[in-house]
Formats: sequence, C-alpha cells, structure tokens
Amino acid sequence: MDSLMEGMKGVILDIDGTLFRGDEPLVDLVALFSLLNKKKLGYVVATNNTKSARSYQQKFKDHGLHLSTDHIFTCTDATADYLKLHYPKGADVFVIGKEALKEEIAQRGFQILSGRERDARVVVVGGDFDLTYEKLKNAVLHIQEGARLIGTNPDMLIPTEEGLVPEAGTTLAAIEAATGSHPIIIGKPEPILFEMAVAKMGLSPKEVIMIGDRLDTDIKGAKQAGLYSLLVETGVDSRKSVVEKGIHPYGIIANLDEFMKILKESR
Repeated sequence: MDSLMEGMKGVILDIDGTLFRGDEPLVDLVALFSLLNKKKLGYVVATNNTKSARSYQQKFKDHGLHLSTDHIFTCTDATADYLKLHYPKGADVFVIGKEALKEEIAQRGFQILSGRERDARVVVVGGDFDLTYEKLKNAVLHIQEGARLIGTNPDMLIPTEEGLVPEAGTTLAAIEAATGSHPIIIGKPEPILFEMAVAKMGLSPKEVIMIGDRLDTDIKGAKQAGLYSLLVETGVDSRKSVVEKGIHPYGIIANLDEFMKILKESR
C-alpha cells in the first residue's frame, strides 16, 4: 500500500458513505484535506448524487471545511459539462430531474424545454421525486423524434428516511423499455465521470486513486476507467462483500483515518 501511494498524484473521494454518513462526517475533514494539500496531491470529491456542487460546498462549510466547487464533482455537474462538450450552445434539452440539474444545464447555455414546445436535441434523466406520467410521455415522444437519451447515473434506488426509493435508473429503465433507446450514462460506474474528474486534476488515470464505499459503483467504475481503487468499510461494502460480489479493489481500509496514516508515512 505504501508503495502505491508513492506514485499517486491525485485522489478521487466518494462522499456518501466515505466522507459522510448522512450529515455526520466520517473523518476530521479539515485534517484530511490539509494533509492532501501538504502532500501536494490533487483531489476531487465525486458523487452520483444529483445535488449541485454548491449545495455540497455548503455542507462542507458547515463542518469547518472551505472547499472550492472546483474540487466538487456531482453527477449534475458532470452531466452539464458533458452536454457542453458534445452539443452546441443553445440546443434544446428536455430534463427529468431536480431543479439543480436544470439550473446547471441552463448555466452552460442550453435551452430547457418545459414540454414539447419544440423538438429536443437531448433528453436528460436524473432522479425526480415529482415524476409524472406527463414527464415520461414527453421524454418518450422527444426520443421518438430523434432526441438522444442521457442519464445522470444508473442507480435504481437511493436510501431515504422512508427506505429505498426509485432513482434515475428506474426512470431510465422505463424510457428505455418504451423507446428501445440505450442511454449514455454519466455517473459511476461508467467511466465518463471518472475521466472528467481525472481531467480536472490534469493527471492520467494511473496517477489517481479512487476511494469509495461501494464496490459496484466506486470500485468497479475506477477499474473500468483505469484508476487504482481503495474500498473503505464505512458505508455499503466490506471485505466480505468483495468475496460475495467478486469485485476486487487494489486495497481495503477500515476508514479514512487509516488512509491518513498511510499517507503520512508515504513520500
């Protein structure tokens, strides 16, 4: 493990289950990011959550850490950036998702359609707690007219106080079944978010390590994108899960305090 860190120049950190459990930090955040700065490591915190980077910035600030939005990368930001890279400014986009997703896409210069007032160039699907038949119908009709389907993330369910409830992946499955259109997926475990996070740091994949709590998103995605990975046992998965799921990280750590210890002893 120590030898691995000798060659690392950047770190991608998952948020939920890795840095936080709910609203409670799982590590001394100020100490962790001070250490990353001291070691001159690039870093990005990344999540499949479709909140905006600004909302996470406030969450970190509430716990004493002033983190620039340049270091925070959500599926919302990644999706909006992907559109900016691949579609012309001013293109019409129909969005199923939260207001934060619509706002970020609009800020990149795209026109957000409320319905079918014009043909959409792209249909973007994120988690939407106000999903209606009308939204599904409009998305399907736009795709029938040639719009490209893009999903912020493939997660079928997300945990809430009520239990596990449908997320973006459930809506995408319905639209895909209705249209036969296979979506471009931005979030973990697909490589796009990882590649964009690595590019933000100006590094190559082999210079970056991903630290996360989920094998099927954080670890699988990191491996597919050519990154090293560490599983942290403070969230969904554990050493036992590695055997059960057959997804193998480079290493396993109990918590981020253990990572900090490794980092202090390296270089």
